[in-house]
Amino acid sequence: MKRPPAALLLTLLAVKGVAATAYVSDELVLGVYAEENNQGQRLATLHSGTSVETLAQDGDFTQVRLTDGTTGWVKTAFLTATEPAVVRVKHLEEELDRTRATTPALAEAAARSEVERLKQELSASQSELAAARGGAVSPAPPPQSSPGPLAAIQAPAETLWQVIAGIALLIGLAGGFWLGYATLARRIKDKFGGIKVY
Repeated sequence: MKRPPAALLLTLLAVKGVAATAYVSDELVLGVYAEENNQGQRLATLHSGTSVETLAQDGDFTQVRLTDGTTGWVKTAFLTATEPAVVRVKHLEEELDRTRATTPALAEAAARSEVERLKQELSASQSELAAARGGAVSPAPPPQSSPGPLAAIQAPAETLWQVIAGIALLIGLAGGFWLGYATLARRIKDKFGGIKVY
């Protein structure tokens, strides 16, 4: 009997006695039983994407520890060492939410910086005007914190690039989410004939 690669990986880890993380695969709800033959008491029910710690493997069953400390047996064929699409999509959604939360703060900081720069330019212009009205022969010295003309051009350009980079990141994340969702929907359609399963 030929074992799947995930079962082989879990077997190697069990032989070495190393605890490893495994995930319940995408398409099922998995029962955790007190005995290896799925005939004992059902201790818990796991949904796709649930992370468990593998402890040992015996034949077609793997002993696992849940996050709450419960230890039981599940069928090895339903475990995978790679993160399923459900988990990856959840991580991408969380990252997208974090990005959305920081984008307004970045825009507000850029606007405050621009307002401060304009206030400094206004102050410098007012002092030059006051000096000219007073009949002063020498021009007023430039304010110490006033940026030069090159800085006035660079500041908006840097802000523009930050906005463009933020928009590109959001588009990339949205595209990745859509691609993952479309792939998952296609696999579900192929497997279940078009019935939506969540």
